[in-house]
Amino acid sequence: MLARLCLTGLCLFFTATLAQAGGDAQAGAQVFRKCGACHTATDAANRVGPSLMGVIGRPVAVYDGYDYSAAMKAFGADGKTWDEARLAEYLRAPKAMVPGTKMSFAGLKKVSDIENVIAYLKTTTKP
Repeated sequence: MLARLCLTGLCLFFTATLAQAGGDAQAGAQVFRKCGACHTATDAANRVGPSLMGVIGRPVAVYDGYDYSAAMKAFGADGKTWDEARLAEYLRAPKAMVPGTKMSFAGLKKVSDIENVIAYLKTTTKP
């Protein structure tokens, strides 16, 4: 039990640290190419996945015109928003965070890639 508690605390610390670390938006645009087959961040149109334009601060599973999975709707049902810490955790392992999500991407493994993608997404606000 103590080991599980310590592990949970380390994960929370890591996620909070990651969200505050900054990142390089220009490098994030390059990493986002991995996401670009299914998402756009510079256009309001949905693709296979919802547009990520303005995703930071947006409520989970509410983007207009996108049909979210039941799992993602349930995950966001309590009013969660995509803040930097939550997005960092999701980008690391989408299916671990939201079992049953439609997103087939396994996740970004490098901390720097996650930081950079988040920095990039912060620059793509909805007009």
